[in-house]
This record gives sequence, C-alpha cells and structure tokens, in this order.
Amino acid sequence: MAGRQIKDVVRAFQARDELAFRRAVNEIIEEEEARHHFAIARDLRALLAVGSGARQTDSLFTLPPAPKSRDNEWDLIDVRIPELDLSDLVLEPSVASTLDEVAGEVAHWEELTSAGVPKRQKLLFTGPAGTGKTSAAEGLATMLGWPLGLVSVDTVVSSYLGETATNLRRVFEFARDHRLVLVFDEFDALGRMRDDSSEHGEMKRVVSSFLQFLDHYSGPSILIAITNYPGLLDFALWRRFDEVAEFKRPGVHAIRRLLRLRARAMRVKPFATDEVASALKGLPHAAVERFVYDVRREQILRGEVSASRVSELLRGIRQRAW
Repeated sequence: MAGRQIKDVVRAFQARDELAFRRAVNEIIEEEEARHHFAIARDLRALLAVGSGARQTDSLFTLPPAPKSRDNEWDLIDVRIPELDLSDLVLEPSVASTLDEVAGEVAHWEELTSAGVPKRQKLLFTGPAGTGKTSAAEGLATMLGWPLGLVSVDTVVSSYLGETATNLRRVFEFARDHRLVLVFDEFDALGRMRDDSSEHGEMKRVVSSFLQFLDHYSGPSILIAITNYPGLLDFALWRRFDEVAEFKRPGVHAIRRLLRLRARAMRVKPFATDEVASALKGLPHAAVERFVYDVRREQILRGEVSASRVSELLRGIRQRAW
C-alpha cells in the first residue's frame, strides 16, 4: 500500500471530504486486487458499504434481473450472491492454482487485451459428481466479489423448435451486459457430440450455436462449464476453453482436511478423524460433508452421539450411491 494513498485517506478524513475519502480507499482496493489480495479488497468494500449506510450485499453486488425464456417466461439464470469462500473448500493443488491465476488476471484484462494476449475467462470443470466443481465456481465468484449466475439448462433447452438457440443467445447477451461468474452446470446436456446418433437435429444445431456464442464471447464475465461426463462432450468444445480443471475424488489426506474443516464448528467431535477418513476413502467430497452434517444433526437433535451411532451413520454414507 503506497504512502501517498494513506496520506490521502488521512487528509480526506480530517477535511471531512467523503468523496475524496472514498476515492482514496477505492484506489487502495484496486491496488490490493492487482496484488491478488482479494480478501483485503473485499473487506474494504464491505467497510465502505457499512459507512454509507447501505446494506453490504446491495453495495457489493448489484443483482440484475435474470433474462427470461420466450416460450414460458421462466428465468434462464439463477442470479445470486455467492456465499462459499475458496478457503472453505479442499481442492487439488492444480485446481486451486488455476483459480488463483485466473482471478489474479482479471485486474489486468485490459492490459492483456491491449497486448493482444487473450484473457482467460472460459473455463471447463470436469470430474465425478460431488467433487466440488460448482462450489469452486461459487468460491471464485466470492474471491472476485462478483455475483454468481447458474444457468438453468432444463429451462434453456426448450421444447419448441428453434427456441433453445434463442434462449442461449439471451444468456450470452446477459453475460455481455453484466459482470458475473456464469456457470453452465450439467453442461453435457448442451454440449453433446454432434455425431451422437441418439441426438436429433435440433440438439446438434444447439451445439453449433453454443460453439459460435462461445467463440465470439469477450464480455466482462467469466464463463464456467461443468460436467460429470467429459466423454460426452463434442470434441470441438474442448479447444474453446481457456483452461480445463479436472476435479478428482479426494484421497485420505484430503478427506482428513475436509473433516477438520467441516467439524470445526462442533464443540465435541464424537469421532476419530483418521478412522473416519479411512472409512470414507474413495468417496467424493459430498459424502464427507454429508457425514459431518449427519453427526451435527444428531448432536443438535439428540445431544450426545454414541460410537455405535457414528458407525451406523458411516455405514449409511458408504452404502449410498455417489
């Protein structure tokens, strides 16, 4: 943080000049973002919001109305304020590094564009269900201080001939007009291979339309496509993404970390972390979280949780289809 900026803040405070004060603080925020100090920048924005008497979320996130489908007037995007932080997640080091790099480049997008270097804003998340793909997208939105937009694929895919491409166009126009992290979950429903004999002509045209929209997109948002079935995606889609992040089921070490993270709010932990981690080996992050939530629910509703009850809860988790 530059000494000049600190002096500007002090002078503005002494002069009771709110406009100059906010201008100086915003300069500090921009500098901290450029240094990848996103948590500090986010806290400073929150403090400015409190000082102005506005609700934090109203100042930090302006949530525009979602685009509607033409055939039934349903929302095509669920626009919301993100709540998860990346520090709440246990991610593969390569995935965490990719997210950090992409977030750090946002403050330099204009510089990159001027130099003719493409900005990385189109990401593909692949991996088994329950491995934290959607949560990571939400964590990225939190890190950037942007709204999160979840595309409703079942709404985008219309039963009316030709309407799906129109709905997709509205989604991309929204991402062009507003800055957010836009997530296409269950992306394989939109991006199936065009040579798949089981798909009819309309869906093949949808894939072609999506490719065109993706190719021409250069707006202010980050686009993230998520799939549990990467083998179903059209081959032409892969090279359209700037980064591909592969999410894997956690190993025992990662499960231990996740157990400690999720159990930190528990006053009494009625299970041995190492034993439970070994018992949950091979299961996804979602299974680990479900176990901790099941134990916490028992504590809240029934008080003490016996070792036999913990074993019973573990069996239930292992027997479920994940």
